Amino acid sequence: MGKVVLVTGVARQLGGRLVRRILRDPEVHRVIGVDVVRPEHHLGGAEFIQADIRQPTIGRVLAEHRVDTVVHLDVTGTPLGAGGRTAVKETNVIGTMQLLGACQKSPDVRRLVIKSTTSVYGSASRDPAVFTETTSPKALPSGGFAKDSVEVEGYVRGFARRRPDVAVCVLRFANILGPCADSPLAEFFSLPVLPTVFGYDPRLQFVHEDDVIDVLTLALHEPRRGTLNSGTFNIAGDGVLLLSQCSRRLGRPTVPVLLPAVTWIGSALRTVGITDFSPEQIRLLTHGRVVSTVQMRETLGFEPKFTTAETFADFARSRGAGLLPPHTLVRAVDQVAESLGALVARGDGSRAHRARGDVG
Repeated sequence: MGKVVLVTGVARQLGGRLVRRILRDPEVHRVIGVDVVRPEHHLGGAEFIQADIRQPTIGRVLAEHRVDTVVHLDVTGTPLGAGGRTAVKETNVIGTMQLLGACQKSPDVRRLVIKSTTSVYGSASRDPAVFTETTSPKALPSGGFAKDSVEVEGYVRGFARRRPDVAVCVLRFANILGPCADSPLAEFFSLPVLPTVFGYDPRLQFVHEDDVIDVLTLALHEPRRGTLNSGTFNIAGDGVLLLSQCSRRLGRPTVPVLLPAVTWIGSALRTVGITDFSPEQIRLLTHGRVVSTVQMRETLGFEPKFTTAETFADFARSRGAGLLPPHTLVRAVDQVAESLGALVARGDGSRAHRARGDVG
C-alpha cells in the first residue's frame, strides 16, 4: 500500500494543483482533499470531503481513511467566500489546533507538512539584512495573517514535542506569485497605480507557485539520501527586487505618499473591496524582508526553478501592460537622455565659443 495523503484547503488554486500533482505520484495510493466549500476546479481522481477543520469531524476523517500524511495548506491571508477576516482567523488558528489535535490522536499519521510564511519574521526598521530560520523577529507581527502564522507555528512546535514519532516540516514561503496568484500582494501589484511609502524602496523576495508545488511534493515524502525534510525552512527564489524595480517591470506608476496617508489609503481600499491593503503589508512595503535559503538548498535539497526576478516576470506577463508599459517607459527615458545630451553638448559648445572670444 502506498501513502494516504490528506490535503486541506483544496478549494483554492494552490491546493487543487497540489492534489492533481500528488495523484500522479506512484508512491501515493489515495489522496483526500478537504475544505469547507466545494472547489470549482477539478481535483482529478482525488476524493473530496466537504468538512470544516474547525470541527471535530476532521478526526473521524483521519481515522476512517487511515491517513498517514497530512499537508496543511488551509492557512491563508484572504477569505474564501463569506466571513471575512474573522472566519479566516478562526480557520487559520482554531482550525489548525483542531487538525493537530486530531493528528495527535491518530496512530497512523507519520508525516505532517505545514504551509507557513516568511511574514512570521515581521518587517521593521531594525531588522537584520537577511533572516535565517533561527533569527528572532525584532518586532512580532501585531495582527493579521502574519500573527496567525506565528500562532500556528507555536502550536506545531507543541505538536512536534508531543508526537516526536511524526516527521514535521514547516515551509516558510516568501511572497507567492505567478499567473494564478491570488494573494493580497498580487492584488496590490494589479492596481493601476501603486501607492508607496515616501522615502522607502524595500527589498522583496518572491517564490513561484510552480516551485511551491514542487517543494510541497518533496516535503510529503521520505527524505532523499543526504537530505532532511523535517524542520523549518525558508523557501524563496534567488535574488531580490526593489519595489521601484517591480513597478517599472509592471509598467505601473507609483505614488509616494507619507506613511499616515498610506495607512488611510489602505483602509479605503479594504473598505471598497479592491484589495486587502493590511497593516502588515504596509510594513512590508516600507521595510521589506529578505530571508536566507541556505538550509533550503543544503539540508532540504531543494533548488527552485525560478529566481525572484523570473517569478515576478512571469507574474507581470499574466497581468498585461500597465499605464506605462516597460518598452514605452524605456523609449521615453532614452528620448529624455538624448535631449539632455544635446542640451549639454550645446552648452559645452557655447562655453567653448565664449572662451575663444575672451582669449581673442
